[in-house]
Amino acid sequence: MSKLIYKSAEEIAQIRKSADVLSRTLGEIAKAIKPGVQTIDLDKLAYTFIQDNGGTPAFLNYNGFPYSLCISVNDQIVHGFPSAYELREGDIISVDGGVVLNGYISDSAYTFAVGEVSSEIAQLLQVTKDSLGKGVEQAVVGKRVGDISFAIQEHVRAYDYGIVKELVGHGVGINLHEKPEVPNYGQRGKGTKLERGMVIAIEPMINLGKAGVKFWDDGWTVSTIDAKPSAHYEHTVSIDKGQPDVLTTFSYIEEVLSKKG
Repeated sequence: MSKLIYKSAEEIAQIRKSADVLSRTLGEIAKAIKPGVQTIDLDKLAYTFIQDNGGTPAFLNYNGFPYSLCISVNDQIVHGFPSAYELREGDIISVDGGVVLNGYISDSAYTFAVGEVSSEIAQLLQVTKDSLGKGVEQAVVGKRVGDISFAIQEHVRAYDYGIVKELVGHGVGINLHEKPEVPNYGQRGKGTKLERGMVIAIEPMINLGKAGVKFWDDGWTVSTIDAKPSAHYEHTVSIDKGQPDVLTTFSYIEEVLSKKG
């Protein structure tokens, strides 16, 4: 992970443009998710949409990763490979993407339900998404990374879910992964102090069962140790005074999902 890099107002404006392309990309993916769709087709859709909007996929060829999206289904937590797997009713699918636009990088993820899912899984998705919101609220000047981490942990704790510890959020903007690391567990008042000019990716990864993970032989995919489902949501956030400046948005996704009903 590279060093901590402070961004100017002009650079944050450029990251915001990248984040808009990425957010719209995930909105396009939302339209395409349904039973019978192969996950590799979602990857191709993202590649084309990002290219058509002047960007390049930040993940493609990053440390040898061969796809534009990380697509993780059911018990896969993150870094799953798009494939010929056909989505089924009741699946959940984490779609994690990044965009490079004019040299500036954004990172975002959303976990989708495929058709109807059980109430147990629906709750996991909602709690994980809400925990991201709780973490984002702490992403302001004068707080510390531990305040973000604690807020996520505290929200999730009431549900007895497993909080993934081996994988964390991170700085982003000039490089895909920068300092500081942003864990989803921790203590208030601890860790790197948040200052204007920092841009971070906050990304809770929460398991329905145990917190333990399993690393696959493909060198990328990470799944739950007990084969229970996992949820993952992520925003790129600029640290500002008073309130966080969230550069990515789920509004395009939510508009699509509201129409799907």
